[in-house]
Amino acid sequence: MKKLKVFLFVLIFALLGNYVQAQDKFYGEKITEKGANNVSKLPKMLKSKAEVKAKLTGKIIQSCTKKGCWMTMEMENGQKLMIKFKDYGFFVPKDLKGQKAIIEGVAKKEVIDVPTLKHYAEDAGKSSEEIAKINKEEEKYTFEAVGVIVK
Repeated sequence: MKKLKVFLFVLIFALLGNYVQAQDKFYGEKITEKGANNVSKLPKMLKSKAEVKAKLTGKIIQSCTKKGCWMTMEMENGQKLMIKFKDYGFFVPKDLKGQKAIIEGVAKKEVIDVPTLKHYAEDAGKSSEEIAKINKEEEKYTFEAVGVIVK
C-alpha cells in the first residue's frame, strides 16, 4: 500500500510538472495567438507603409543578456527583427534563444545609428573587438511590442 501511494504521488507530480512546463508565458499585455502572421511576412506587410500594427510569430534568436530589455527574431534571408518593449514596461527572460514567440505591436523599418548598434552589441555580450568594428548605421526591421507570448 505504501508503495502504491509513493507511485501515485510520483505520477501526479510528473504529470503536473509536464502541464506547468507546457503553459505559455505572457509578458506585457496579455495577447492571444489568434491572427498571428509568420515574421517572414513582415517585409510585404510594410512594403508601402511607414509602420504597421501587427501580430507576428517566429523563432527567437536572442534576448538581451543584461536585463531582457530586447530580443531578436529570425526573418527570411538572414534578416533579424529587433524587438523592444513599449515604454520599457516589461522585460523577457535572458535565455530565450530557439524558443517560439508571438508578439503584438507596431513594426517599421528604420535606420539604427552606430551608438545604438554598439549598445545592442554590448547587451548581446559581444567582445570589445566586435563592437569596435561597428562603424556604420544599418537599416533594420524593428518592432515595439505591447505583449509577448513565449511558447
